[in-house]
Amino acid sequence: MPLPVPQLDDRRFDDLVAELLARIPAHTPEWTNPRVGDPGRTLIELFAFLGDTLLYRANQVPERQRRVFLNLLGLGLKPARPARGLLALRLSDEGRDAVDLRARARIERPVPFETLQEVSIAPVSGEVYIKRRVSVESHPELTETIAQLGQLYGGRALDTYETTPLFANSLAVPQGIDVIADTVDRCMWMALLAPKAARGEDPVALRDRAREQLARDASGSPRLLNVGVLPALVVPDEQRAIGAREQIDAQWEISVGGARATDYHTLDIAPGSSDGLRRVGVFRLVPPGAELIGVGASARGIDALSGVDDEPPRLDDPERALRLVAWLRLRAAPTTTQLRLSWIGLHAVQIEQGVTSESLVVAQTRGVADERLMLPLRNVDAASLQLAVAEPGADYDAWTRVDDLALLSHRPDVARDARAYELDPQSGEVRFGDGVRGRVPAAGSRVKVVSARAGGGRAGNLAPLTLKEITGWRIADRSPVSNLKVQQPSATLGGEDAETVEAAEARIPGVLRHRERAVTADDYRVLALQTPGVDVARVEVLPRFVPRTRASGVPGVVTVMALPGTVSGGVGSAPNPRADQPLIEAVHAQLDSRRPLATELYVIGCEYVPLAVSVGLSLRDDAPRDAALAAVRAAMRRLLWPLAPGGFDGLGWALGRTVADRELEVEAARVAGVAAVAGVNLFVREGDDWVLVGRNANGAQQVALSRWQLPELMQVVVEVGNAAPERIDAEIGGGSGGTRVAVPVITDLC
Repeated sequence: MPLPVPQLDDRRFDDLVAELLARIPAHTPEWTNPRVGDPGRTLIELFAFLGDTLLYRANQVPERQRRVFLNLLGLGLKPARPARGLLALRLSDEGRDAVDLRARARIERPVPFETLQEVSIAPVSGEVYIKRRVSVESHPELTETIAQLGQLYGGRALDTYETTPLFANSLAVPQGIDVIADTVDRCMWMALLAPKAARGEDPVALRDRAREQLARDASGSPRLLNVGVLPALVVPDEQRAIGAREQIDAQWEISVGGARATDYHTLDIAPGSSDGLRRVGVFRLVPPGAELIGVGASARGIDALSGVDDEPPRLDDPERALRLVAWLRLRAAPTTTQLRLSWIGLHAVQIEQGVTSESLVVAQTRGVADERLMLPLRNVDAASLQLAVAEPGADYDAWTRVDDLALLSHRPDVARDARAYELDPQSGEVRFGDGVRGRVPAAGSRVKVVSARAGGGRAGNLAPLTLKEITGWRIADRSPVSNLKVQQPSATLGGEDAETVEAAEARIPGVLRHRERAVTADDYRVLALQTPGVDVARVEVLPRFVPRTRASGVPGVVTVMALPGTVSGGVGSAPNPRADQPLIEAVHAQLDSRRPLATELYVIGCEYVPLAVSVGLSLRDDAPRDAALAAVRAAMRRLLWPLAPGGFDGLGWALGRTVADRELEVEAARVAGVAAVAGVNLFVREGDDWVLVGRNANGAQQVALSRWQLPELMQVVVEVGNAAPERIDAEIGGGSGGTRVAVPVITDLC
């Protein structure tokens, strides 16, 4: 246990008053009535108040010592971390001219964000489609139709499909669409559509104008096309090892007009684009000239060639077909085995929480050693800070930020004259040198922030479709732009509040124990929970366990299981929290550099065992029925929940702990209003059905879990009666229920 913090003097105001009053008979026996309000009593209370204040300050000495110790260890307060996300922009319905928007465009509400790249917004919108596979197995009623189509096309085997729109509500699909498995052509298509023609406008001329602006800007240079990509980063196999993400080979193509058939032009990708479809980001595509952008006649009309083979998906809406400028195609290489995408969108740009300040004169120096000054910014992004100092009679010179002035150089002459400073990002404090380790700015020198970004916090973790308005400046003439529409397809993530002094002090024992090295199981747990930029709610360490083979007792292996936190922080319902690939990669990166060289490290998510529970009970006469049954369901969910306040100890159900019906029965009996519990039944899933768990020789039901498993309570049925229900018939998991979709196969292929 930690050493207790001593109180130098625990006396308070009342204690001091009582002590002074007790001294009166010995020192001033003639003072016989020291009542409240007496002048002497008032002096006693005054001195007691002053003494209490002094003792309070004296008792803060240990607190000061802890904070000084924190500084000696180099454990400064961690600054806030900014949230990041992706936006898609488009012109207003009346917009007819392209907008080239500078980086650092700003979203003000509800939390300030800024864009990270330039983006060119042409007067076109993007609608995403795939050729979703349709087969006889999935649609037996089409057997005869597909056979007739095969005869129509020379008896060839057909890959029948339906043209399926995606992301119509501007929201990402968490599980993603597998471009390889879910389509017949391994492609994802985006229709580039001109604006809707207003009354009196020629739609063909409007389409041609949009094509010109899509290809070139006003100066004749190519107008880069920003396409945002959200890969589906759900880990399907929670026990697989996480390493470098597989390179995904795919290419972007734009359709080229022809007399009838459609050809394609492969697009170059500008530097600074997304990392090969492996991470959230933006592809900046270089379009060809306007003369190469278009579609064949069969793609715009309806004939026997429309949508067949390599043709784009057929658009049966005449209005959309008339507005169609071109098709953008993402085509996976033949060697790619899986390509799951949650969302792609046109005119996309990455955003980051924070505000950039430029050309801001912040102070004049006093010319003293170790001078410190406070920037008018907090939670500064250290990499973004550019500081310049203008000494009297001189222009501004750039100064360099260093982590430690004491480590400037081993040469005294170089260290003495180095224009360098230290930064405390959390507080925004800048410290200059002392003339031995770093130059001392002359008295009266002006200090200017050339550029700096500041901001961050959990307030920036926003749900999809929260951000609505953006303002910025054009690249060419720096004129303001404010008529852009914003689409936020997914949540902004990664925001973290600045560390408090109390939290930093709590890190001292851990730092002294692990010294930034993961050796013991507790070291791995503490360091994993401190992973920056992600919300890790629970960590379990499985020594000598290899997740891929489920082998135990393997020397030199450490497996760390990480579970993410929830937005509410309370008990939820299925599906349980699951680690996605970014979280697992972040925890792995945190631990990998701190593990012993010979240790084999795995970071995994949790493997859940789906369960269902039924409870039969009787209620007290005065108990409200619906409220009592709901409370029993909530108690079952809380007990089996994997995070706090779940489990018997309030830290979540223990990893690998057997689920027993009698423990659940006791928990149900504790609910207010329950008179008696008639029984509890446990069910496990076999295929799509729930199967009642058999009873052992003692008449008890138990579901044994492996050391890497936790229960996932999919459904709870609570009824008033003499026995627990022995069947679970309701559909669980929130599935789609197998809704059929009409497939116009003949229309699509003929």
